Amino acid sequence: MTENITSQSPDHESIIKKDAEYVMQNYGRYDIVLESGKGCIVRDINGREYIDCVAGIAVNNIGHCHPKLVAAIKEQAGKLIHVSNLYYTAVQAELAKELAGITGMSRVFFCNSGTEAVEAAMKLARVTTGKTDFVAVEKSFHGRTMGSLSVTYKDIYRNPFKPLVQEEKFVPYDDAGALADAITENTAAVIVEPIQGEGGINVPSDEYLQEVRRICDETDTLLIFDEVQTGFGRTGKWFCKEHSGVKPDIMTMAKAMGGGFPMGAIAARDGISFDRGQHAATFGGSPLACAAALASIEVIREENLLRNSQEMGEYFMDRLRNMSLDGVVEVRGRGLMIGVELDRKCADIVESCMKKGVLLNCTSEKVLRIAPPLTISKEQIDAVVDVLEQA
Repeated sequence: MTENITSQSPDHESIIKKDAEYVMQNYGRYDIVLESGKGCIVRDINGREYIDCVAGIAVNNIGHCHPKLVAAIKEQAGKLIHVSNLYYTAVQAELAKELAGITGMSRVFFCNSGTEAVEAAMKLARVTTGKTDFVAVEKSFHGRTMGSLSVTYKDIYRNPFKPLVQEEKFVPYDDAGALADAITENTAAVIVEPIQGEGGINVPSDEYLQEVRRICDETDTLLIFDEVQTGFGRTGKWFCKEHSGVKPDIMTMAKAMGGGFPMGAIAARDGISFDRGQHAATFGGSPLACAAALASIEVIREENLLRNSQEMGEYFMDRLRNMSLDGVVEVRGRGLMIGVELDRKCADIVESCMKKGVLLNCTSEKVLRIAPPLTISKEQIDAVVDVLEQA
């Protein structure tokens, strides 16, 4: 990491000015303009380096601009970028087979993002069961489109857009009894994150997820796991569901799926599938996106990133638990999906760390969310913890 640079280049100022003039100002951006990245390091337009512990919010699992990913995108872009789903492509069929293998599910539907995956999962649950309602949990985040907002908890996301498609029931997380009480004869599915991301890196007991599975079986209710943030090695397994041994009926994927290239999907168990014409996505499963996803999966497998996620996650959490930072309530997580809960708001700490060359994210106001690329090293983790202690 370089030393703090206070002066900004003219290009820096002009880019921010252009953004303010032409881009809808719906994002709260930090005052840096990122230009390039490699592995766990990103550089801004002034040449300053940062250790990236955000990774595009758990997207860049194989690191920034991995050579195999770049090569796969270049090669596919030179052959075929898009043809629509009116036709077959070999790369889409190959990715579907690969995903069925690593998820343990039967069939997949391709889309472009996490919120699209949630929308598809909700539609599939309705058309499969003939029921209309969903049960979600408090502090959940499943997306910002009108359907997914119905199962996203925070009022700040929901209230400006009411009335929503429908108002769903929310029950406390990690409380199977409350969930059982909320299910009715018209409940199509329960939707839950195996670890809550936006809600504050909340890790439930394995017994909770197992009990939820049992309740859904007994009530003839489908179980949807939202693995958008927890998938593709983030928690030390291909998918977080593996920690509890629970198999959902439908699961959503996105974020790290394409190694940084936008892509989403749902996978469903045998016997659950859209029929012809029931759902579609123009860009879903494009040759370019599928090539990126296959390359990302190959890197995770070849470089043992599941093991690195687990080992570096344990090392990171041990270092965090032993650091001298006042006001730490709890360090929790799995793999390299880590939350540091404080007894105060953490926005100022994020800002201070950024100035010292470390990118972090604050979620639920008081939780530092740490989700670096799965390629992070012990030396980089030590540097991050040193900066946190200084902050």
